[in-house]
Amino acid sequence: MTARAQGYLFVLITMCIWGGFTILSRLNLHWHISAWDLVAMRFAVAFIILMPILIYKKDFAFLWHPRPVILALTGGLAYCLSVYTAFLHAPAAHAAIFLNGCIPLCTAVAAYLLFRQPFDRHTWLSLIIMLSALALMGYLLLQQQATALGWGDVSFFLSAVWWGIFTVLLKQWKLSAWHSMVSVAIWSAVIYLPIYLLFIPQHFSDAAPVHLLVQGLFHGVLVVIVATLTYVAAIERLGAFKTGSIVSLAPFIAALVAVPVLDEPLNMAIVCGLVGMGVGALQPWRWLRPDTLSTQLKQQNQD
Repeated sequence: MTARAQGYLFVLITMCIWGGFTILSRLNLHWHISAWDLVAMRFAVAFIILMPILIYKKDFAFLWHPRPVILALTGGLAYCLSVYTAFLHAPAAHAAIFLNGCIPLCTAVAAYLLFRQPFDRHTWLSLIIMLSALALMGYLLLQQQATALGWGDVSFFLSAVWWGIFTVLLKQWKLSAWHSMVSVAIWSAVIYLPIYLLFIPQHFSDAAPVHLLVQGLFHGVLVVIVATLTYVAAIERLGAFKTGSIVSLAPFIAALVAVPVLDEPLNMAIVCGLVGMGVGALQPWRWLRPDTLSTQLKQQNQD
């Protein structure tokens, strides 16, 4: 396989995992698995797998710096607790709008507030499109006298804020994919699991063992480890913009899949929100830029 073909294969794997994240996280409502229990399983499984590798590699020095702890607290614990809680209260389509749609905007705002990085014209255009989509969605919901928005949507937006902060810190501190993944997994487990075991009631008896096994392996192995590695591998072969644009489609596709699979509602207001936030997040106009097209042609010629 050429490097380009490998890149698209890694993108496909990442999309399947990220789309599955939406569907399986939403299934926790039907499988009676709490957000607290799922976070514990996620980081316990990742810790069990990654810690022996760290011991074998004798690569511990980076863990004692404050930065890995901060990354674990933001992109690990805060993000996971808020996003898993949100999926228990709001459908998958709302996740695509208020989580995945808002992540680019929250990342840009975090970059400005933390490091004074100004908005570029693409961010401003995305902001206008997203706010217009949200305004239209809100208007249609009022016309329908629907009360479809609630705490779950607030939690999705908080998750986007945490992930935006995490992304900016990750870019600014320039940690490798391996160190970033291990930092989040190890420190999240070290910080959260003792608190969980001592102070948080466990509800594993409320769920079927097979459901616990599926969620633990999926979130602890596929999401934390495999998706991180395939995403980085795709970026190395296709570039950050193309990879990010294609992979960002996964949650929006998952939102449509959730309608027949999970019997979730979908009305014109939510469709407007999905389309507007999707366009704002993907920034499709950038695909038509001359420098983007020339980069694609050069890569095809090299392949």
